[in-house]
Amino acid sequence: MAFAGKYEFEADENYDAFVQKIGLPSDKVEMGRNCKIVTEVVQNGNDFTWTQHFPGGRTTTNTFTVGKEADMETFGGKKFQATVKMEDGKLVAEFPNYRHTAEICGGKLVEISTSSGVVYKRTSKKIA
Repeated sequence: MAFAGKYEFEADENYDAFVQKIGLPSDKVEMGRNCKIVTEVVQNGNDFTWTQHFPGGRTTTNTFTVGKEADMETFGGKKFQATVKMEDGKLVAEFPNYRHTAEICGGKLVEISTSSGVVYKRTSKKIA
């Protein structure tokens, strides 16, 4: 599945319940609410560079190879190690306190994070 491209936040579902469940600090909660995050994905086979650009100039970049352990960072800023897998065309990563999947549906980037039964969905439209 081709993930390469630049995607801009379009909509999300269940944000407040999810960030409360994972214990995101209140300053980060407000920063992320309806935030026009631009996600840029560079893909070369199983090698990915996944960058999120936040308003105000902050960026988070995770570089990984599917099936190999990599250093990662959560959107809350925590550093950890994970092995990103490919399952049914979806990228799947186990973050410290949630499971994250990403897939392309109808040309849009759909990301789903799940923590203790609380599901957060973010949809981004392709802009480049």
